[in-house]
Amino acid sequence: MKLSFKFTLKAVLILSILFLSSCKKKKEEPVKKTTKVAYNKAALESLCESDWFPHSQTPNPEEGVGSPFDTISTTNAIFHQWSWQKFLWLTKPVYQVEKLVVELDGKDVPLYVGETLPLFLNPEKMHQVNSSMQLVKQKEGAALVLIDTVQAGRAEGILKTNPAYGENKKSETVFYSIYVDPIMKNAATKFRDSILKGTLPKDNLSSFPVGSLELKVSWVAKSAISKDKIKNYYTTVAAVSRDGKIFKNTEVALLGMHVVGVVENHPEFIWATFEHDDMAPNYNRKDNKAAASTDKLLFAEGTTTGINGIVWNKTTKEPLEKFRVFDLFEYGVPRDSVGGFMITSQEEPINFNNIKNINTCVKANLEKEVGPWKNYFYNGSIWIDTDGFTSTQQAEILVGLRGSINNTYPQSFARGSLNCANVTMETFTQTFQDSIQKIEVSNLANCFSCHNAVSYTKESSPIYLSHIFDAYIKAAEGKTSNEIETMKAKQEVVEFIQNRLK
Repeated sequence: MKLSFKFTLKAVLILSILFLSSCKKKKEEPVKKTTKVAYNKAALESLCESDWFPHSQTPNPEEGVGSPFDTISTTNAIFHQWSWQKFLWLTKPVYQVEKLVVELDGKDVPLYVGETLPLFLNPEKMHQVNSSMQLVKQKEGAALVLIDTVQAGRAEGILKTNPAYGENKKSETVFYSIYVDPIMKNAATKFRDSILKGTLPKDNLSSFPVGSLELKVSWVAKSAISKDKIKNYYTTVAAVSRDGKIFKNTEVALLGMHVVGVVENHPEFIWATFEHDDMAPNYNRKDNKAAASTDKLLFAEGTTTGINGIVWNKTTKEPLEKFRVFDLFEYGVPRDSVGGFMITSQEEPINFNNIKNINTCVKANLEKEVGPWKNYFYNGSIWIDTDGFTSTQQAEILVGLRGSINNTYPQSFARGSLNCANVTMETFTQTFQDSIQKIEVSNLANCFSCHNAVSYTKESSPIYLSHIFDAYIKAAEGKTSNEIETMKAKQEVVEFIQNRLK
């Protein structure tokens, strides 16, 4: 396929990238500062580690000084290993809940009797916050609160499930919850206070510290899933509200999770994503179709051709084709029109094979255990190549790249799954193009298409890669939720147009 980069549309930004690339240090032999050599296994070996299992004992991955990331030359595999281990650590069943009696479907029902919740639902380990990083007040008898139905990059796009998949044959709305760990929350508070006091300029080179973690999780009412399949999903009870005022405790199932964390030498965060196995098929670009022989949660039995299932129609306020949601690229790794890998900034097939490898070995280990987590898979992650740079240079790269951080053509900085997306959270922004045929290396969509080192008011800093932190600052400055959403939407429209024009 002929590559069409169309550099002239972003001449200034591209020139800055070329300048940064020309300054990049020559790769040196890896300087391993860690004794955990197993974390750098060859791709032909199983990439998961024996100490990750049993799941109830998965340790938090090493990610600071002395970790596999504390080197001038990283391997592709360690980012995938961090992603899976972090997910396993977050979902391990460790949080004991006291007996509570709550109203559920009009009846007083005892909940959480002897139940053990996963670590990420422990409020001491992860704080549930709203889109402005403000703590969410929890409700009695519920493990979390669900109000948000906003899709990433598309405030008007509301994801609905395939009614044929559900117990009641009724389409349900997908909801989202957001979490940050104490490290990120404390750092965010310090950054906010310093900016408000004027001791830290709004334009700065500050970064969130290693260990900072942000999650976004997608959920749907248990009734959206048939009785014979619900055992394959993690379920709990959420206080669900459609107006932010009236809440009802409802059994919900976990669909997907973004795991976004800072490790040594990577102030841009690693952006990893996980999905349930039975939600949607992958698009087969070679055959130009997505198909499923049985009903899935987001895809009705049958076949679709083209992109209409993942395009939101502002007029009808529905997808162009209902219940035809699919993952545009398996593991977020872009394919060309003949089914081969696109020529990008990420070497393939090593990246694709590493993701496939680690999914296979993790699933094989989880199959031996009781619980639903074996039915979730890792759909890839994306990060920036910062090898050989100092921490200051890393921050300068992020600020210098600005909105072009998402570029994926050869010699760009992006690595990993270059069309990284979650089918439940970026359903309608898996691409910015209006047809499959127009998707090429110059216009791929990924997490960095929206998340970059530029704030809603155009200041530059690595800390603005987090949208909830950006909104946190704006709220502290007195902006209302509606004003913040307007600023966010304005920036997303500009970025959408820029990505469409590439």
